[in-house]
Amino acid sequence: MKDAPNWGIDPVPERLRLLGALDGVLLWANLSVSLLVIVAGALLVLPGDQGGLGLALPSAFAAIVVASIVGNVLLGVGGLIGARARVPAMVLLRAPLGRHCSLLPSVLNVAQCLGWSVFELIIIATGASALSQEVFGVGGLVFWKVIFGGVATALALLGPVGFVRRYIRKFAIWIVIASLLYLSWWSLHRGHVGRLWDQPGAHAFWAGFDFVLASIISWTPLVADYTRFSRRDRDGLIGAGLGYFLPCIPLLGLGAVIALSRHIGDASGLLTAIAAGGAASVLALLALTVDESDEAFANVYSAGVSLQNILPRVSQRLLVSAAAAIATVGALLIDLRDYQPFLFLLGSFFVPLFGVVLADWLRSARSYTEERIFSGPAWQPAAIVSWLAGFSFYQWLAPVGPSWWTRVVAHAHPHALPWGGASIPSFAAAFVLTFALGAVFRVGARDTATT
Repeated sequence: MKDAPNWGIDPVPERLRLLGALDGVLLWANLSVSLLVIVAGALLVLPGDQGGLGLALPSAFAAIVVASIVGNVLLGVGGLIGARARVPAMVLLRAPLGRHCSLLPSVLNVAQCLGWSVFELIIIATGASALSQEVFGVGGLVFWKVIFGGVATALALLGPVGFVRRYIRKFAIWIVIASLLYLSWWSLHRGHVGRLWDQPGAHAFWAGFDFVLASIISWTPLVADYTRFSRRDRDGLIGAGLGYFLPCIPLLGLGAVIALSRHIGDASGLLTAIAAGGAASVLALLALTVDESDEAFANVYSAGVSLQNILPRVSQRLLVSAAAAIATVGALLIDLRDYQPFLFLLGSFFVPLFGVVLADWLRSARSYTEERIFSGPAWQPAAIVSWLAGFSFYQWLAPVGPSWWTRVVAHAHPHALPWGGASIPSFAAAFVLTFALGAVFRVGARDTATT
């Protein structure tokens, strides 16, 4: 077990496959329980001028339920693929994309993981600052960013096995469940839910669906980093798919209800409102704030592991520590409102990429061998073209990203479909193209070999 935190990019040996289905469910449920997920639920119903989508509550709940089911099925399948291959997610991509081309998604994933680490540290520090202001009269936002940057580093150095066994199993998940039960009661108490349900708002189901699905799919480039330690393949499937799903719908719904019932003006105001809700609310927010460090742990750990696909000879501990230091500095310097659109742009790469991975894995008899991963071709043109085509289709349907990027995409005259949003069509396009182009390239290779 002591070797598991430092295990590199080689397939995990049987002696280190220590996480059962229950361990996986606890890990992924704990990652799903997040202040950021609650804030995401609030963004579904907040007006556009406050950074939200402005959905009516029925539309928001419909988007939450459907996207949670679809997203967690895909996340579970990603967990299964990772458990069967026993290598980190970015190393796994060597099989469908090629050894050299896997470096591109590795760079994108490092940027994504560092960005979400910064986001998490800011959310944690904001929650801790609201608590500190409420109890002691002093916020200390910078202080809390540094403290929780250190906590995230320590947890990341434990690795997935140590994190589950020393942190989650002992106390984290049980304290969090109690806190969420109280906050659910607090948000509904005198909240007049029937009136909130009838409150006017947009009925843009697919916009909400894409938003929720993207938040879940953003974990697929990380999932194999953890499920590679699963005892059996199905433990990876159940742990990731079921574990992340269980808290997902209640938490997103909780965020939407709190935003409407407590008349929240913006997403950051949600944490302040909870902190001002009395002693029990303060304790609940304290528990969730401390627990939020596991999301920062996951992103910091996966940033280090993804870097190892690029720098395989560098110590994993060193890479994880460097990722944590960069995230902490970023939390101190970056205005997240300017960086968040860039995170959405990165996310749109990974929806069609998973379509490519799933199609190629199915085409490969649902198994990636060690030889295919480490000794396969340097480039896989069919998969690369399919991935970029899926990404382009996503952006044409729903341009996301910084303003300079959306202005460039505008020249292509984007046009949203009346159904399906952008996530499902781009995933399907990449999936189908991978099968079709793979067949074409195989025929071309055979013709070349016979001439």
